[in-house]
Amino acid sequence: MLVMIHACQIPVVLPCIGIVLAGGRSARMGRDKALLPWQGRPLIERQIAVLGEAGADAIRVSGNRPGYGGIPDAIPGSGPLFGLASVGATCPDAHLLVIPVDMPLLSAALLQRLRAEARSAGCIRFAEHVLPMCLRWDARCRAILGELTRATDSHVRSLRALQQRTGFEELGLDADEAMQLIDCNSEEIWRKASGRRIRGENDL
Repeated sequence: MLVMIHACQIPVVLPCIGIVLAGGRSARMGRDKALLPWQGRPLIERQIAVLGEAGADAIRVSGNRPGYGGIPDAIPGSGPLFGLASVGATCPDAHLLVIPVDMPLLSAALLQRLRAEARSAGCIRFAEHVLPMCLRWDARCRAILGELTRATDSHVRSLRALQQRTGFEELGLDADEAMQLIDCNSEEIWRKASGRRIRGENDL
């Protein structure tokens, strides 16, 4: 008797690559946000640490940051979409856990929620927030990102447009979690954020 044995298709487990977007000009802040002091060290180091705490298998920095292995934007000053494109060019297929450099209250636990929900959706984000996000980086996403960076309409060249094109799902937030997603674009917001401390901050 001939017995047919069908190969069992094993799901591919993608690595998680953390990305800190740190290529902005900090125009509203008036000084380099990545180098703002946070708990005794530059904010960019704090963000790198929180990605590691969240379980990223590798971490990359977007922007001209030689001291942190930064990957310069192909077109400086062109925005986070182009920064992501430059970093993405160095990444294999993966889940990209993308955070901004100016979100000092962001916790590893909140990022782990994004990782845990990464399924078939092109992108997972929190309700009403473009960042942080967990983006499925594959051939389809690369093609979409390439189209957006070549678009003549500047409104299309955005992370929001990328999420809409890839398809995204949103996770809800309670009040404490929403507070973690404050981005410090001005001195006033920075002072308010500096007066807060998230649980486990000293361990990062």
